[in-house]
Amino acid sequence: MDVVNHKKKLLLVGSKGMLAQKIAARAAGEWEIIAVDLPDFDLTDQAQVLATVQRLSPAVIINCAAFTNVDACESEEEVATRVNGSAVGTLAEAAHAASATLVHISTDYVFSGTGNTPLSEKDIVGPQSAYGRSKLLGEQSILTSRLEKFIILRTSWLYGPGGNNFVETIIRLAKQREKLGIVADQIGSPTYTGDLADAIFSILASDVDPYGIYHFSNDGACSWYDFALKIVDLARKNGENLKIKEIAPIRTEDYPLPAKRPAYSVFSKEKYCQLTGKSIPFWQDSLAKYFIER
Repeated sequence: MDVVNHKKKLLLVGSKGMLAQKIAARAAGEWEIIAVDLPDFDLTDQAQVLATVQRLSPAVIINCAAFTNVDACESEEEVATRVNGSAVGTLAEAAHAASATLVHISTDYVFSGTGNTPLSEKDIVGPQSAYGRSKLLGEQSILTSRLEKFIILRTSWLYGPGGNNFVETIIRLAKQREKLGIVADQIGSPTYTGDLADAIFSILASDVDPYGIYHFSNDGACSWYDFALKIVDLARKNGENLKIKEIAPIRTEDYPLPAKRPAYSVFSKEKYCQLTGKSIPFWQDSLAKYFIER
């Protein structure tokens, strides 16, 4: 007797990335996951994207593919614009043709970061970097497409297993150096990939029309300096052999980088909470969970 597969198809684009790995783990058992990434799948190859989506006919496409090296985007803006911007429009076109829902991951960098109150989905955008401009173009490519079934999910300060992130960088440096200077005048909210993956499926499972733009990060806010202090504290408690003796707060101008960072990018998550009825874990609790996992 033939076994009939009643699982819905989920096309996971950029499947090797840090967030995608968590999405795949979260979706296992419930969805038929089709994972695609470079070199076999190139998001900037329009013909390939359209043909692949048409052939696979997924119910949901989650786009985790992106050029995320923020500073490299400054010198390679054309590449960033293609990957993070125009290619997303192709994916939206393909999703529309396949009657699929597109979930696209965006960023706090689409905002100027000059305010001091939590940012809602209705706040005015104003990217200050090539990365931010390219990601905003990706959002606009979806919004101006024919696709109606889309979820744009903006997030910030992402970390998790299976990828380069601030948490692992701080642990590595704390093993190598006795003193670190960490920026203390940029305020945001760390986001654990496991919580973001859960949020995606909570939105998709909504009984009401879930389409549109959402903000999601872990609850609470901190500076990179505060974040680093907590990372080192947890690393010590978890038995890491650290050399670090002092972490000093510094200003953004003391640590110049090619790309301008938002000074304040704390999100209001009210829209997400109202849709899903879910509470959001505090960043300290999720960071502790990550240390247990790693």
